Parts: sequence; structure tokens; C-alpha cells
Amino acid sequence: MWALHLAAPLAVLWLLLANPEDLNHRFRWEHPPSHFWLIVAVAGVNVALGAMISQAATRRQDARLLLVSLVFLSSAGFFLLHGLATPTVILDKGSYGFDIGQPVGLTVAAVLAFVSSLPLGPRAAAAILARGDLLRAGLVVVLVVWGWASLVEGLTPLSAPPPPGGGTIGVFSWIGAGLYAVAAAMMFRIHRRRPSAMLVSLMTAYALLGESMIVGFFRPNWLLSWWEWHFLLSLAFVFVAYSAYIQFRREGSSQGLFDSVTLNATVRRIQAQYDEALEELVGHIRQMGESGSRIPVSLRLAGKFRLNEGQAAVLEQAGQALAVERELSTRLGALVDVGRQARVGLGEAALLAGALERVKQAYGDVRIGLVSNGQVAIGARRFAVDDFKDIEAITGGGVVVHPLTVKGVLAGALEVPVGTTRQDEALAATLASQLSIALENARLYRELETLFRQYMSPDVAASLLADPDQAALGGSLVELTALFADLKGFTSFSERVAPGEIVEMLNRYHTAAVPCILRHGGTIVQFVGDALLALFNAPATQERHATHAARAALEMQVAAEAIAAGNPGYPRFRIGINTGLALVGNIGSPELRGFNAMGDAVNVAARLEGQAEPGTVVIGATTREQIGPAARVRSLGDLSLKGKEQSVEAFVLTALE
Repeated sequence: MWALHLAAPLAVLWLLLANPEDLNHRFRWEHPPSHFWLIVAVAGVNVALGAMISQAATRRQDARLLLVSLVFLSSAGFFLLHGLATPTVILDKGSYGFDIGQPVGLTVAAVLAFVSSLPLGPRAAAAILARGDLLRAGLVVVLVVWGWASLVEGLTPLSAPPPPGGGTIGVFSWIGAGLYAVAAAMMFRIHRRRPSAMLVSLMTAYALLGESMIVGFFRPNWLLSWWEWHFLLSLAFVFVAYSAYIQFRREGSSQGLFDSVTLNATVRRIQAQYDEALEELVGHIRQMGESGSRIPVSLRLAGKFRLNEGQAAVLEQAGQALAVERELSTRLGALVDVGRQARVGLGEAALLAGALERVKQAYGDVRIGLVSNGQVAIGARRFAVDDFKDIEAITGGGVVVHPLTVKGVLAGALEVPVGTTRQDEALAATLASQLSIALENARLYRELETLFRQYMSPDVAASLLADPDQAALGGSLVELTALFADLKGFTSFSERVAPGEIVEMLNRYHTAAVPCILRHGGTIVQFVGDALLALFNAPATQERHATHAARAALEMQVAAEAIAAGNPGYPRFRIGINTGLALVGNIGSPELRGFNAMGDAVNVAARLEGQAEPGTVVIGATTREQIGPAARVRSLGDLSLKGKEQSVEAFVLTALE
């Protein structure tokens, strides 16, 4: 539709010129006063637009706005000189200056319009701005000289009668029209990136000015086609003026009428200024809330950005809404972080310290007190357990105190400053609930650490905590490395000593052996008297599990030798290791179950342990193959093991590189 509207004037021109006997020649209206006052009115509108854009250019320090203002001012100036040269106004008859004054002005404006549409870089823009006063002064000088030359009769050929058929600037009219077309297209590209009604108005004006140059090329004066270019010229300026008026009515201020026309760098600077203004507004609103002041700080920003009272009121509301929104987001983020900190393994002290530090950033001076000897102490204030009976919170002294509970029993209290918005009370209650859950989880995890984890491998305990379904009966076939260890000579030792000494000896050996296994990722699944079974690669997946099992076994022997050296008569460890497939899972009944592994690979590990000498580690062929060249071994040949029809190749592991 935009293109069709712009094509209509050229279609009318073609219709008027197609037939010499048509309406164009039959209609001739020569009325100098009407022509003069039309020019004065349109030129006045144009000068007002140019002045407004010039002010915006100075305020925004933008080179494009400066050039656009010169487009309007130069076209207005030459248009006014064209009006002053109207016959019977100053000169008695038509003049050459009357005929070509406006085409010359439009050509000068076309060059400025073309340059204004270019994507000017920082250096070019700075150079244009630095010469802004010189450009304005130069335009004034050109207009004065042209007016003097064309209005003083007999001074120059410009004041002389035009040649027969009227005067034109020839091919320069088409060059000017081309420059306007390019400028309109470039403005359209800017509009595609940041749509704006003012940009549409400006590129429409450029297109209409270009068409007026084409229409003005076809003369003589006072015919219908001659009046058409006056109409197009007036329409271009009035269209921009009307768009500016509509935008002014909508926004209530002329502050940002032409901001969309500015260079990209200016747009970014304006956006940064508005962001800074909002930040400043939010900061002042927060200070108002703390100090109790009710002075509308947006009035200060209104002066800074030249806003009217309506815009200042909207800015005040927007700033308050933004401050509330940011405060709400900050507090919700704190709630999320508190929930994230309530994870397995985080102690109560660390949990409360981390939560308190994070919560203070969002809620202000928050304090936490825990129950001790039937009381909760928060600073100098003391609360009895009964103070929170059947109530949700205690309010007073500018703070709200919420109870913290564990399993429905009072465990502490949370003190939060009284909020200023309707969401604050609900957020404080939610925070107390979140901290109660976190505190309860921390204490339950501590109990699990003390009880649950001491009766099984940490890997098994962690797996069950993360996925309770793993406690279901059943299992799966996986490749693992099984490590069996027992004390050679335990039976004879038990016959010689008291039961208490037996327990002490076992605890000393297991205290030394267990860390070696756990350090290398093993899972101890059972202790049976003096023996233990550890699995590698089950239940947690583990790379190079055979190597980890071998290193754990060698370290166990070193630790056990240190104990045996200081206690003559103590039995000594012997260890068997084998790698293969086994059924791993929970074995037992619904009432009592245990995590274990079954299969030929586990049985072979137990038989290899029986073949080992005290203080040695015996491994199977599969284990040695998976360890690779790093294993230093001594072959035991093919062994006949109980329960195995075929012999099993075995090795004594002496070291690992």
C-alpha cells in the first residue's frame, strides 16, 4: 500500500503529460497571492520541523539528526525564496530564480538526505558534529546570497526573466531524485532493524521530495502538473509534521520524537541513559523506604530527562514496580539457594551459616537461634518453647519471628525484618518453612552418617539414599573384581587368647584394612569373623577396577604387616582377587535383606584367597590380564580349586608399577 500511494503521483503526472491537449494544458491557474501564502505556510511548517530536529541533534549529539535538520532547513529556505520570487510580490514579473530556486534547494537537500542515511562511523559522525555550526552558518550564507541575487532586479541573471518554456536545472533534477530514492531505501533498512512511525514518515518524505523533483522537471509554470509538485512538496513536509504531532500527543513530550532516526551509537547511548535512570530511580526508592521519606524522586529524573508530570508519575510507578519485582526475585532466589544447600553430607553448622549469609543478601538483617535448654536466644531476646504454641509468628520491634520446627517440634526461630510489600509476610513464612526442612534434613543426614553408613559401604548407602528402589530384592549381572581377605591362623589364635583380645585384634586389622579399600573405590559388602568381602565396579561403576582392587590389596598387606610386627603371635592377612561376571543385588527377604554378589567369579576369589600364603596377594588370570604390564607377578601355575572342574591359572602379585 505504501508503494502504491507513492506511485500515484507519478501516474497522475504521466496522465497529464501523455496528451498535449489534455487537462494539464486546459487547466491554467495563475494566482500569485495564493501561491505566495501557500509557500509561506509550508515553509513555516518546514522551518519549525528543522528547528525541532536541530534541537534534538544538539541534545543527543547525533550527526544524523543534524543532517536531517539541514535537509528540512535548506528545502524550507529555498522554498521560501521561491515564494518571495513569486511575480507581483517583490518582482513584477517571473524570474529565472523563481523557476529554479526550489529545484536547487531540493538538490542541496538531496545531498544532505543521502549523507544522513549512510551508516556513519564514529569518526565521520564526530567530524560532522564538530562542523555543525559551520554547516548551519554556511546554509544561511548560501540562502542570503541566493535571495540577494534572485530578488534584486537587474543584479544577476537569476532576477532576469526566464527563458521561453521556463528554467530548469536539467539532469540535476534526476540526480536529486535518485539521491532521495537511495536515502529512502537506506531509511527503510534502518526501519527494518528498529521499526518506528517517524522513520516511515521520513522515508515517505524523501520519496515525495524525489517525486516532486521529477514532476517539477516538466513545465511550463502555472499548469496543473506545475501545481502538482507544489502539492507533493507540501505533502512531504506536512506528513512528517503530522507524524510528529501524533507521537507528541501519544507520549506527551517532544523529548524523544526523533530518537528512532539517530545513529546506532546514539540509540545505545540513549538506552544506557534510560537504564541508568531506572537504576537511579530504584535506588532512590529503596532509600525512601529505608528513611521513610515520601519525596517523589522521579521529579529529579524528570528534570534530568525533561519529562512532564504525567511521564514522571508513570516513571515513579514503574520504578516502584521494578524495585518490588527485583526484591521479590532476589528473595525467591534466596529461597531456591537455601533449598539447594540442604543436600546430603552438609553439616548443620555449615548449612545454617551458608543459608544465613545468602538470606541476609535478600532479606536484610536476618537472625537464627536454635533451641538450647528449652529456650531460643536471638541476640538479647529470649523465647520460651511455649511462646510459639499455636501461633505462626511473633511480631514486634520492627521484626517478625517465625518458629523453626523439626518433626513438628520447635527446634529454633527465625527473625526477619518487617517487609514493606504484601508479599513479604508470605515470603518470610516460606523462608522459615524452607529452613525448617533444611535443618531437619541436616539432622537426619547426621543420624544416617552415624548409624546407617557405619553398617554398610558409603557407596551402597549413598545409592540407597538417592534411589530407595535399589533396596528392592533382585539384582543384575555385571563385571566386577572381588577381593576376599581373611587372617591365616585365626582359629588357633582364638583358642589361645581371651575373647576381648580377639575383638581388639580384629578391630585393629579391619581399621587398617577398610580405609585401603574405600580409598580405591571398593565396596565392603560383608564381614564374616576374620574375613571380609569387597567388590570393585559394584554398585558404583568404576574404570580399571582390577587395578584399583590390586592396589588396595597391596596397601592392606603393608598396613597389616605394621600391626603384626608390633604384635608377635597375631595372625596375618591373605588375600585373593578375581575378575569376572557376577550377580549383584539385594538378597534376602522382605523383612531382612543385604547387598551381596554371587557367581563363579566371587567363588574363585574366595578359593584363591585360601591358596594364598600369609602376607601375600593371589590374583586370577583375568585380573592379571586387565591390569596389564603394570603387574609384577609370580606364577603359581594351574591350580585345582574346590568346586571347579577345570584348573585355574593363578599368580602371586608382588608389586604394581
